[in-house]
Amino acid sequence: MKSKRRNLKSAIKPNRESKLSRTHAPADLSPVDWQRGLRRQFGREQDFGLENLTSEPFFSEFRVSNPVSKSSYRVAIRGLGPGGNFCSCPDYATSELGTCKHLEFTLARLETKRGAKTAFARGYQPAFSELYLRNDGKRSVHFRAGTDCPRALREAAAGLFDAEHNGMLPDQRLGELDRFMTMASKSGHELRAYDDALDFVAGRRDADRRAAKIEQLFPRGAADPKLRAFLKIPLYPYQAEGALFAVRVGRVLIGDDMGLGKTVQAIAATEILARHFGVSKVLVVCPTSLKYQWQSEIMRASRGDRVKMGRESSTAVGRSGRETTPWTISARSRTTRNSSPILT
Repeated sequence: MKSKRRNLKSAIKPNRESKLSRTHAPADLSPVDWQRGLRRQFGREQDFGLENLTSEPFFSEFRVSNPVSKSSYRVAIRGLGPGGNFCSCPDYATSELGTCKHLEFTLARLETKRGAKTAFARGYQPAFSELYLRNDGKRSVHFRAGTDCPRALREAAAGLFDAEHNGMLPDQRLGELDRFMTMASKSGHELRAYDDALDFVAGRRDADRRAAKIEQLFPRGAADPKLRAFLKIPLYPYQAEGALFAVRVGRVLIGDDMGLGKTVQAIAATEILARHFGVSKVLVVCPTSLKYQWQSEIMRASRGDRVKMGRESSTAVGRSGRETTPWTISARSRTTRNSSPILT
């Protein structure tokens, strides 16, 4: 009789989530779901500190602090699913998973509070409207209308944002955002435009301007003869294309095979940025063993004659006597701030 009772209890006991491996992805999960699951698993095991920064119990901003590393991050909770929440940590900013260990820790704590199930089922319903950045697979700007949003502003939003995709702003309509924000300001309704969303918009506009200027400067693209004036050595067509691509996008990893001239492409891209886009400092971060190899390549390709090594005070000067791109080469352990772009 005891054995039967024991079996009955084990039969009705809820199944726990199986522990995910950090090195081997489960066959039934996509890579994205696996990585999200790892963050959920790890975050819910942590003993972080949690401080609510507003009077709202669930849909609020929180400070999550790590007692070991002494670091803290700002977390904003808008729902249970990935993408709509926010964390100021580097992992959330770069992974495009829409979650991180700090968010998962916060959600785990909130779910244990009384009224959490009802609150999350009802959803986030602020009186103010929001312009925010979703970060689930693809970064995109979204609009969420508040309960007090005026009818005219709702109608304008319906014509600009895609309601079928959570109020997403289409990429080709970024230029119309300023007019919408001006309309919201004149209406007297509170529209909260968050810094990460505005930074994203600014970055996209900068990229569009760079692409337009590159088209103007080099109408023939990689085959344009004006590219030859930037370096002392000629570029192969694929190297010229790589340099132009790097300038267009602003941030890039050059993944060509060894020996195909990744260093030369980086130097060419930097020379274009320096001459036409206002870049005034260049920092090369590399292993100590490669510092003089970088110096040699810069001296061979760039029209500047001198390069700073570490904390040296020399400046790159062209043959004409005018100051050119100021290169600084530093080992990984001695990087400095305020140097852009950074080449590694």
